[in-house]
Amino acid sequence: MKQKKILIISYYWPPAGGPGVQRWLKFVKYLPDFGWEPTVFIPENPSYPIVDETLQKDVSKNLKMIKTKIWEPYQLAEKFGKDNKKFKAGQFDVGENQSWKAKLSIFVRGNFFIPDARVFWVKPSVEFLEKYLKANHYDVLITTGPPHSLHLIGLGLKKKFPDLKWIADFRDPWTEISYYKHLKLTKIADRKHRKLESEVFKNADITLATSYTDAENFRKKGANAFCITNGFDSEVESQKSEVGSKNSTNKFTLSYVGVLEQLRDPGNLWWTLYEIMCENEEFSNDFELKFVGKVDNKIQQSLFHIGINQNIKYLGYLPHEQALQEMQNSTVLLMTNFPEESSKGIIPGKIFEYLATGKTILSFGPKDADVEKILNETKAGKHFGYDEKENLKNFILESYQNWKSGMLNQNAENIEQFSRKNLTQKLVDLMNKWF
Repeated sequence: MKQKKILIISYYWPPAGGPGVQRWLKFVKYLPDFGWEPTVFIPENPSYPIVDETLQKDVSKNLKMIKTKIWEPYQLAEKFGKDNKKFKAGQFDVGENQSWKAKLSIFVRGNFFIPDARVFWVKPSVEFLEKYLKANHYDVLITTGPPHSLHLIGLGLKKKFPDLKWIADFRDPWTEISYYKHLKLTKIADRKHRKLESEVFKNADITLATSYTDAENFRKKGANAFCITNGFDSEVESQKSEVGSKNSTNKFTLSYVGVLEQLRDPGNLWWTLYEIMCENEEFSNDFELKFVGKVDNKIQQSLFHIGINQNIKYLGYLPHEQALQEMQNSTVLLMTNFPEESSKGIIPGKIFEYLATGKTILSFGPKDADVEKILNETKAGKHFGYDEKENLKNFILESYQNWKSGMLNQNAENIEQFSRKNLTQKLVDLMNKWF
C-alpha cells in the first residue's frame, strides 16, 4: 500500500526541550508504522526557552525536514527586563510581583503580538509553503500550537488550497488558557484574538484537543473537535523500577518535575508540609522535596520564608531521560494546574509519564478536572483543591506511613491507552475515517 504523506508545522522540535516538543516528536516517530510518511516544517533559528539535545535520538535519520528563518522580538524584550525571558515559556509575574516593566511588557505582548510573538513567521511561511505544496503533494496538513501563530499558517494555506485536509492541534487552548485574562488586553485586541481563533476552528477540517473538556469547549465554538491526549513512550516503561514491597528511595521524596510558575503555586501544600514537619520529627528527618526543572524565583522565596528549605533539593532542568530517572527515584509525584474552574480541561503532559512509573500522584487543580477523572480511572493518586487542608494532610501522612512500612503504591491500572504508539493509532484511525 502506498504511504500517505503528512506535513507537520511545528515551532518546537529537538533540540528544544520541555513538554511542547514531545507530542509531535512521538507522533512522527510512530506514524510510518501505520503507513503515513511525515515531513516536518520548523523555524531554522528559533529562540527556545529550554534545550535538550538527548531528544534528537527520537528523530529518524530518514525524516524529511524543511526549515526557514524566523524573526522573534524576544531579544528586544530581554534587554528591556531580564524577567521577560519567562515570556518564551508562556510565563510572567502576576499580582503584587509585577514590576512596572513587567506590566508594560505584558501589555505589549498581548496587544501588539497577536496571537503571540511568533506572528512574524506567518506570512513568509505561507508564501514559502504555497510554492512548496504546488510542487509536492500532501494528504494532510498539521499545525500544532501554541504558539497559535502556527494555526494562522494553516489558515492561510487552507484558503489557498481548499481541498487540502487540515488538522489544527491545540496542545493548550487559545482564549480559554488561564493566563489569557492576565494579558491586559484592550477590547480591540480581545476581539481580534477571538476572531482569529474562531476562523481556525471553522476552517480546520479537524481540531485536536489534549483534554476531554477542551474538545467539548472547542465544539461549542464551532470546531470539529476530538480529544487525543498526550502520553508516555516506551523509555518510561523501560526505566520502570520494581514497585511493591521494597522501598526504592532512602527518603520519603515528593518530587515535582517540570516548570513551576506562580499561577500554579500550591502554597497550601508548602504550609501543610511545614505543619507536619513541626509536629512529627521523624517525618521531618525522612522527608525530601525535590524539584526537577525551573521553579519561579518568587516560589523559591516563599519556600525559604515558610522554613522548609533545608528539606529541598533544586536539581534544575535535566535532560528528559535523567528527569525520568528522577521520577523513579521518588515516592510521590506532584503536579499542579491553574486553580480556576476554566482550567479543569488542562491535562499536563507529565501526568502520563508519572502514570507509567507506577508511583503515587498528588495533584492540585479545580474540582471535577479531567486530571481527577484520569487519576480515579487509573487509581494512581489523589486530586485536591488548592484550599483543602485536612484531607491533604491525611493523604501525605498515609503515604508516608505506607513508605515506612514498605507498602508502596502498586502500578496504575488501564494506562496502556496512553502509550504514544496507541495514541498514534488513534490519530491514524481518525484521519482514515475523515479523509
